[in-house]
Amino acid sequence: MMKQHISKFVELTDDEYDEISQYFELIDVKKKQVLHEVNTICRHNYFVVKGCLRMFFVAENGAEQTTQFAIENWWLTDLFSFQRQTNSEFCIQAVEPSKVLTISKPEADTLLENHPVMEKYFRHVYQSAAAAAQLRVKFFRQYTREQLYIHFSEAFPEFNQRVPQYLVASYLGFTPEYLSEIRNRLAS
Repeated sequence: MMKQHISKFVELTDDEYDEISQYFELIDVKKKQVLHEVNTICRHNYFVVKGCLRMFFVAENGAEQTTQFAIENWWLTDLFSFQRQTNSEFCIQAVEPSKVLTISKPEADTLLENHPVMEKYFRHVYQSAAAAAQLRVKFFRQYTREQLYIHFSEAFPEFNQRVPQYLVASYLGFTPEYLSEIRNRLAS
C-alpha cells in the first residue's frame, strides 16, 4: 500500500522499494491505543496502512480538541516535535483498530540520506499537508458552523461513516450536542 502511495509522487523500482521498506516497522494498534503522549518527544512518523488515527490536544477546560485525522495512505506525526526532537503538545491515538507503518527519527534521517528520491516524496507529502492546513484555516474563518460541517461531510464522507460524531465535533470545534443540532436541522 505504501509503495502505491510513494509511486504517486516518485518513481521507484521494486528493488528500491524493498530497500526503503526496511526502514519501517508494521505495528498493530488497538482502538483507543495511544501511540504518542503529550509532553514527550514524538519519536515516530506514522503511515496508516489500515484504520484511522487522530492527533489531539487537551484544552485548559479539559476538552480534547482533535486537530488531525489520518486514514489509509495518510501520514501523521507531530511534525514540529518529530523534526526538532522537542516535547510535544499533542497526543496521537487510534480511532479504530489499525495497521500502521512507523519510522523513527534516526531511521527517517538515514532513509533520506541513503535514498534521495524519498526527499522528493516527503516534499510532496508535506506540501499537500501544508496546503490542506491553509484551506482549513480559511474554512474556519469563512464558513458558518453549519457550512463548515456541510463542507467537511461532502469533502470527507468516509469520516462521517467511520469516526464517532463526538470526534468529528471535536475536529470542527463544536460540542457533540451542537453537532447533533446541526445534523437534526439538516435532516428536516
